[in-house]
Amino acid sequence: MKRFFVVLAALGLSAAVASAQDFNAAVDAFNAGAQAMETNKTEALAQFRSALEQAQACTEAEAPEFVAKCKNAIVGALLSIAKEQINEDAYDEALATLAEAKTTAAEYEEAEAAQEAATLIPNVYMRKGATQLKAKDAAGAAATFKELVALNPEDGQANLLLGQALMQSGNMGGAIESLTKANELGEANAAKLLGTAYLREGQAFLKAGKNNEAVEALEKSNSFNETGNAYKLMASAYTKAGKSAKAIETYKKYLTLEPKAKDAADIMFTIAATAQKAGDKATAKEYYGKLAGTKYAAQAEAQLKAL
Repeated sequence: MKRFFVVLAALGLSAAVASAQDFNAAVDAFNAGAQAMETNKTEALAQFRSALEQAQACTEAEAPEFVAKCKNAIVGALLSIAKEQINEDAYDEALATLAEAKTTAAEYEEAEAAQEAATLIPNVYMRKGATQLKAKDAAGAAATFKELVALNPEDGQANLLLGQALMQSGNMGGAIESLTKANELGEANAAKLLGTAYLREGQAFLKAGKNNEAVEALEKSNSFNETGNAYKLMASAYTKAGKSAKAIETYKKYLTLEPKAKDAADIMFTIAATAQKAGDKATAKEYYGKLAGTKYAAQAEAQLKAL
């Protein structure tokens, strides 16, 4: 019986020695990781993970505290790697690293690090999308900003950026939807951009011969950002639809907003000719009379005599 207890004691001593050796190896790995943080963060991360794995198998009294230290170092290394990737414009790699950092931090109950990773993720999407827009990759930027909006649908700036990207890629319907949301969320520039989006939609309808739809879109454009260009296009739509009185009224609004426009004389002659054709002699005489001293002076004088 005594021999049996001696064997058990020997086994216990052997296990304790092995645990001590593992703990020392874990400490060595951790220290190697700390040194590597200055030159190779990927290698440092591998060392910290090795230290954690070895420490978790140890029975020393200080092992739990050391395990916590390893976990903190792992999350810190992941965040540091992600920041380097961001600075190098390696956005996709940074997003993957941040996602890993966020998950790992939550698993290790490192709340502050998890929050930092969560905060950095939308910033990376912002930078990535801005870079794509600068490179004229509107479709790529739209895809990036969609991911950003998915993170927080109530983020006004994210919706604004998505609207801009969609507008640049030619998706006016999608742009209007996103910019409308941004406007509802109080983004200062959203209304002006909405005006531009509806203006382009109106141009497309006009080109396609959809005059009523063009007028509707252009009216919406002016409701967000009144411009002479919208009135001019709207007047053209009215003319094509045979609505002379509406066309004249709208051309007048254009001239009120743009009295010094390069095509002011052209528009005044158009108003006069349209009114003359419609039997509105008073308006025709008024606008032919405004054309003295312009390239239309002779024509206007002839028409005034005829009237």
